Amino acid sequence: MNTYESYYVGSERNKNIAKIAESIMNTGIKEKDAFHISCAIYAECDYFITTDDRLLKYQTNQLNLVTPYEFIRRLEETI
Repeated sequence: MNTYESYYVGSERNKNIAKIAESIMNTGIKEKDAFHISCAIYAECDYFITTDDRLLKYQTNQLNLVTPYEFIRRLEETI
């Protein structure tokens, strides 16, 4: 978070994103949600912040899916 970096996920990366999203959809996550998560994974984000209970049940070692409260709690632990 200290560097405030961003990573653009453009159309030239669609095939890679779709491949990740397909494996996520196999767990029961809806298509649009799976693509959001796969973009975050592809961009190497540390956190995906959501209030969607279905998404919060998805587990991966590539990304932390957390509620806004949980994100703030974890952030405060590092201070």
